[in-house]
Amino acid sequence: MNSNVENLPPHVLRLVYKEVSALAADPPEGIKIYPSEEDITELHTSIEGPEGTPFAGGIFRMRLVLGKDFPAVPPKGYFLTKIFHPNVGHKGEICVNVLKRDWKAELGLRHVLLTIKCLLIHPNPESALNEEAGRLLLEDYAEYESRARLLTEIHAMGGPGGTSGAPQDPNDGPQPKKHAGDPMKRAGPSVAAVPAALGNGANGASTTSSNSNSSSNTNNVAGKKKADKKRALRRL
Repeated sequence: MNSNVENLPPHVLRLVYKEVSALAADPPEGIKIYPSEEDITELHTSIEGPEGTPFAGGIFRMRLVLGKDFPAVPPKGYFLTKIFHPNVGHKGEICVNVLKRDWKAELGLRHVLLTIKCLLIHPNPESALNEEAGRLLLEDYAEYESRARLLTEIHAMGGPGGTSGAPQDPNDGPQPKKHAGDPMKRAGPSVAAVPAALGNGANGASTTSSNSNSSSNTNNVAGKKKADKKRALRRL
């Protein structure tokens, strides 16, 4: 969504900046604010699922978008974390009166955030965007609670935005081979072959020396035979 910073009057931008700074410094209980320095007209937040609801234990990310006519027109709210709730559409859009006919310019962003958190405690099936959730809330609360709890566990637990944002367990995924830390084995045959090569060199030297000794012995025997022949000839 495009930024509306250039479309808002300077005095409105100052008021928004002041309120967002106050929210970040002192947020409502169970709500965190993530202001953007680049675009003050889009406010990202996270809301803790209230205790006693199917959303307990979950962290739900959402955003408020301030249009070019803010504060005469209410901001638009969207859940970024998937949630099974009558007043939250399939694309995350939020339906609550304070963002529609009950909006007043003086209400401010804090009031909007608190109202959305209260919506998790008290859904309104009469203005449902998720018709299935609204129907189950009225006709079969146990099934509604089960479905809402399941989506909370899948998408809102384990880290911001759900389990996909949780740190991966170091024991998960492929494990390194046991010899990976052994420099001799990690280097492969080229390193392991060095001692063998040295050994072969020594053996080669030993073999050469042996052959040399054998050749020397043979020469000595031949020389002795020649000397014996000369002595025999002299005697004749």
